[in-house]
Amino acid sequence: MPAAGYSGTPLLKKLGLTEGLRVRLIHPPDDYFQWLGTDISSQIVSSTEPPDWVHVFARTRLVFEKEMSTLKAVWQKNPRLVIWASWHKKSSGIPTDLTEHVIRGYALGNGLVDVKVCAVSEQWSGLKLVVPLSKR
Repeated sequence: MPAAGYSGTPLLKKLGLTEGLRVRLIHPPDDYFQWLGTDISSQIVSSTEPPDWVHVFARTRLVFEKEMSTLKAVWQKNPRLVIWASWHKKSSGIPTDLTEHVIRGYALGNGLVDVKVCAVSEQWSGLKLVVPLSKR
């Protein structure tokens, strides 16, 4: 599958998803591994295991905020945690009240900062959230 967006960079590289990271996926689309171009199932951890890297897909603000509230204890224990938050692009035609601005506002209000944005697929965008360096 070609890379989403304009850069031509493979999604795996854009997301910084490397071998050895413990991964938690929350509501991923069925074709997520196809987008990545590889099977990362051996890196997936259960919801009770600590991840290093999380990708949250949310169709609404309510779902996003609910999932992020469950992750708050995770980033407080592991300040090096990387969280990718994805929402439907306006061009996808899927109605949503979740936007880049909503995600950024939630992050800033909860001790995180956004450091990167990318096209995850033709329908989804992603915002990378991390604990600021000064708080690690």
